[in-house]
Amino acid sequence: MRLSHFAAFLSLLAVAGVLLLPTAGCGAKKKGAKALTIKQQLEKAEAEGTPDRQAAALLKVARAQWNAGDRSGAKETAKTAFNKVKSGDGDPSLFALRLVDAAEFFARITDKKQVREALKLALGWAEKIEDPIRKTKVLAAAGGIFGNRDKDKGLADSKLAKATMEQAAEVANGVEERFRAEALAAVALGYAKAGMPTEAGEKVVQLEESARALEEPRAKAEALAAAADVHIQIDHKDEALKLLEEAAAAAKSVERSESRAYALLAVAEITAAVGNTKKALALLKEADKSADKVADPEQQKIVVAKVRSTIAELEKKK
Repeated sequence: MRLSHFAAFLSLLAVAGVLLLPTAGCGAKKKGAKALTIKQQLEKAEAEGTPDRQAAALLKVARAQWNAGDRSGAKETAKTAFNKVKSGDGDPSLFALRLVDAAEFFARITDKKQVREALKLALGWAEKIEDPIRKTKVLAAAGGIFGNRDKDKGLADSKLAKATMEQAAEVANGVEERFRAEALAAVALGYAKAGMPTEAGEKVVQLEESARALEEPRAKAEALAAAADVHIQIDHKDEALKLLEEAAAAAKSVERSESRAYALLAVAEITAAVGNTKKALALLKEADKSADKVADPEQQKIVVAKVRSTIAELEKKK
């Protein structure tokens, strides 16, 4: 992101720790609501109840600092987040995922040494994960970063990528049939991001078969959308568009309001990724209507924020 004069001014404020940035997921703040300063956001992150939640919150602040031009502050915050989950007691799956998140950020700022260290630790935590789907997701995400050839997205280490992705695929194959689509989606996408299109193509065929066999419409919609995402990654746009039509139909058939909103959101995000912003916004408007009907106030607040923040992001790109 290029810095305008205004953004450069904001970066100076960030260095001083007084940059005002929204902390909520919703793109549009409520009228009169005050944004928190970076210092306040850091304090709020440190107040989270567990190390993995502290790390997640700190990485969010680090991204905001980086986007605002505060490079040194972002690096310091990211390192603090990394230190929260590099050791200690906690849920292995959550610690591993946060380390993968940290690796993604370190890749973005081209700190290859930190990327490698974060991924090495994530794989160590992955060995302790008992749930096969969570384990698959960690391994596949790590494999994708190991192999990604983009300078700010990975290490271009094909040997480590291959070994890690093979392990992820093996774990995914052991997942119970009715839950396998979720694991296959992670593996297929991991292969795609790792620059292994042949393997990604093979896995996405399995994913499509597994997705179409699902009876629950939300799960089917999300799995088909995930398959479409993989096709986008390996430049199969026509296949992606066909799958998104199927995914949208499945999402619209979901009866429960909250599930329908999330299903539509998932399809909309991939529809936007393929370049159809107009259709994505139409799906998001349907998702927003469903979100408004969610009975539980807390759950409604969460899903409404997610849908509307996505709408706000797409509106900027119109």
